[in-house]
Amino acid sequence: MFHGRRTECTWRLSYCGRSFTIKAMILNIDQLLRIRRQPVLDRGTLILAFSGWMDGGDVSTGTVLRLVYLLEAEPVAEIDPDPFYIFNFPGTMEITALFRPPVEIENGLVKRLEMPENLFYVCEAPPLLPFVGKEPNLFWGTFGDCLFEFARRSGVERILFVGSFGGAVPHTRQPRLYVTCSDAEILAEMEKLGLQRRSSYEGPASFTSYLMTRAGKEGVQMISLAAEIPGYLQGTNPMSIEAVTRRLAAMLKLPLDLDTLRAASTQWELQVSTAVEQNKELAQQVREMEEAYDNELLSQEPEEG
Repeated sequence: MFHGRRTECTWRLSYCGRSFTIKAMILNIDQLLRIRRQPVLDRGTLILAFSGWMDGGDVSTGTVLRLVYLLEAEPVAEIDPDPFYIFNFPGTMEITALFRPPVEIENGLVKRLEMPENLFYVCEAPPLLPFVGKEPNLFWGTFGDCLFEFARRSGVERILFVGSFGGAVPHTRQPRLYVTCSDAEILAEMEKLGLQRRSSYEGPASFTSYLMTRAGKEGVQMISLAAEIPGYLQGTNPMSIEAVTRRLAAMLKLPLDLDTLRAASTQWELQVSTAVEQNKELAQQVREMEEAYDNELLSQEPEEG
């Protein structure tokens, strides 16, 4: 069990021949967790979404925010963002713009400044604890402590992350879904739910991969569901959000009305197809992806006889 800690940490960084020293104070758990109301769930599920890494097409945040809306989940707690993000990173405008919070100024007045938010929501029936936040830049261990501690206090037994990555799936086909689990027993359970593709990857880690390495020691099970989406597109992907939301609804037995999502998905596909046809080279690449996608499906169908 995590009881809180207060530690001063110092980093010495080098960038473009210049050295920087960063000092920061890690606050204890009760200072970082701002709890408005403490839910107590019966065998609850924490559903995680993070912007940034693995949120291509807004599949991670878009899916969980849609669940929050459909389930009328209410915010109950948040994690103080201040210690976990870099806002002033040295470098060119292109690099520093990736770290600074966006601002909107109109007619000499500041209209909007978007600071990171890390919000927990709750739905009592079914017992769900949706979380939408930004993947932390710093102190992964402490941010993980906050998540696991609030999950423990809330009666969570399982954590489910949804995300995405760019691949060779065309926009005219459903995203492929890949699963990663904290132990082998859950993999077998996922197969029974039709999630048979298992992730295989080597490279830079996501924060959720770090959380999964801790899940067993924290006494919870963890599942990551990643959608392979078209790598040639930018911006929100309603088709993938609809597909992942539908899969979550089936997994968690949620009585959701997805008609609005289906309509948005269909309209988006038509708009993208119209734009793609204006580019002959891209249109040919999409047709090749479609053929490869369909051939893979055919190869997986059981032979008759």
